Amino acid sequence: MSFIQPGRHTLKTILAFAAIYFIWGSTYLALKQALESIPPFLLMGTRSVIAGIILYSWGRYRTGERVQSFHWPSLIVIGVLFFLLGHGGLAWGQQRVSSGVAALLIAPEPIWIAAIEWMMIRNFRMGARGMLGLLFGLAGIVVLIDPMEAFGSGSVDLIGSMVILLAAISWSSGAVYLRVARLPKSPAITAGAELLIGGTFLILTSVVTGESLRGNITLTSLLSLAYLIVFGSIIAFSSYVWLLKTTSATRVATHTYVNPIIAVALGWAFAGEEITVTIALTSILIIASVYFVLKDQMTRPGEHAVRRFDEQGNGSD
Repeated sequence: MSFIQPGRHTLKTILAFAAIYFIWGSTYLALKQALESIPPFLLMGTRSVIAGIILYSWGRYRTGERVQSFHWPSLIVIGVLFFLLGHGGLAWGQQRVSSGVAALLIAPEPIWIAAIEWMMIRNFRMGARGMLGLLFGLAGIVVLIDPMEAFGSGSVDLIGSMVILLAAISWSSGAVYLRVARLPKSPAITAGAELLIGGTFLILTSVVTGESLRGNITLTSLLSLAYLIVFGSIIAFSSYVWLLKTTSATRVATHTYVNPIIAVALGWAFAGEEITVTIALTSILIIASVYFVLKDQMTRPGEHAVRRFDEQGNGSD
């Protein structure tokens, strides 16, 4: 089974994969820099709302499609899982851990997706490679966090790490649900509406928690926020939504091979983040775990057929 199927969408597919591979790998450093003077929920809320307005407006202009009343429940669920809990938790946690560590904690996304499908989808089965991948992934997380030492030895922050892990599980839940949800046909309208909903919840959370700016907003933070909006949300997230609608979720999830490598390398090159033996070992374990889980899923394509819903809610394979 070839990774990218030939056809009229080949170039678009290659560019979309490049976006989620390399752009998302770079957003961890951009997020760390933006957090220097902008609090996490306000930062992610502003990013999501601006990107959502642009994408939704573009989708309306290109297609004329509108969000129907029966779309809203699914859009709200995905907006909360992806952005309020996923992006909000990531931003909050990244105040306490490096960009490279954050990327490694997000990397086991395919493991959580496989585990959720295992629990929720009746005909889903996991083979020996999948189980081995789950064990490698859990071992990598334990090695990285080292909970026995986290509170006293200056190692990776336990609380920040756990919040990021929960954010990754929330995002994974949204990715599974997106595949069966009743959503608009246009990827731009779907992504834009989800960003707007999630961003609104994030800004409300910022207000409720009493977040305030940390002095004057620095130029570095502003440029990083602009990068996150244009590249991280508008380009990469809309590519992600389009790919989930045009190819299998297991292929899309391969971005987790590349993201932590890009994030660790950029953190080392531009932010002085140390590449320790622990981080190197964790990288090997987690990338191996993702490989085994995805390899196990790709050998069972028939067992991952998830029913989609058309505009009237009728199931179709």
